[in-house]
Amino acid sequence: MVGNLCHVFGMGRPSMFEFAGGEPAFLALATAHHERCLQDPVLNHPFSHPGHPQHVERLASYWAEVFGGPAQYSERAEGHSGILRIHAGTDAEEELGNRFVDCFVKAADDAGLPRDPEFRSGLRAYIECAVQEVLTYSQRGSAVPTDMSVPRWTWNGLEPRSPAT
Repeated sequence: MVGNLCHVFGMGRPSMFEFAGGEPAFLALATAHHERCLQDPVLNHPFSHPGHPQHVERLASYWAEVFGGPAQYSERAEGHSGILRIHAGTDAEEELGNRFVDCFVKAADDAGLPRDPEFRSGLRAYIECAVQEVLTYSQRGSAVPTDMSVPRWTWNGLEPRSPAT
């Protein structure tokens, strides 16, 4: 609704990050998503192992940046290449990816993100695209380029990628 009103009044459309509710919305999404993954019988195993002590906060920061928020993840971590390296060579299967998408979509409800159909469609399209990329690099022996910047997802989909700075 906000995006439509801004467009009608010529104010420009807010980023998906702003439309979602900013950093608190993405922290709620990452928290809800992590909980759903822990409850899933297939995703539980990879999500229950200790990883980074601030995994949820880092994931929230990453997703916030993807959807037009501040570049905090890129400033503190290894950008998109680092995310892909975490998942590289794990031999993840399509079913794992489908379950991850399902948890993400349901977590958007749990987190109270806007139910605007265009916004939700954009969220789903992003996570499906992201999961396919992760699955590509999950094959044994996959090499992840070192200069990949965090992707930017807008109301129009994926923006062209440029090297990380």
